[in-house]
Amino acid sequence: MEWFYLVVAGILEIGWAIGLKYSQGFTKTLPNILTIIGIVASFYFLSLSLKSLPIGTAYAIWTGIGTIGTVLLGIILFKEPINIVRIVCIVFIVSGIIGLKLISIEEVF
Repeated sequence: MEWFYLVVAGILEIGWAIGLKYSQGFTKTLPNILTIIGIVASFYFLSLSLKSLPIGTAYAIWTGIGTIGTVLLGIILFKEPINIVRIVCIVFIVSGIIGLKLISIEEVF
């Protein structure tokens, strides 16, 4: 269940990061409220995952999910540039997340 909580926390991190963009420096009421709710919920689910996952692994995966999702949504929603360097960097992040997940599985056994 801890991995599920971690994925939910990562998805919520994407939501609040995008919410920051829509809040326009915390000048828009609804995006502000949704962003704050997203932050609190993301930290809550991260804390649930930390009951049994190593902090270094969980935090790296949480930020990795948030980073990848935010970059992809930035490209889709805000027409941010996409190029080979950005794609390679995303592949490195995904590789790191997979590696940390595999190491965590080995540590349990």
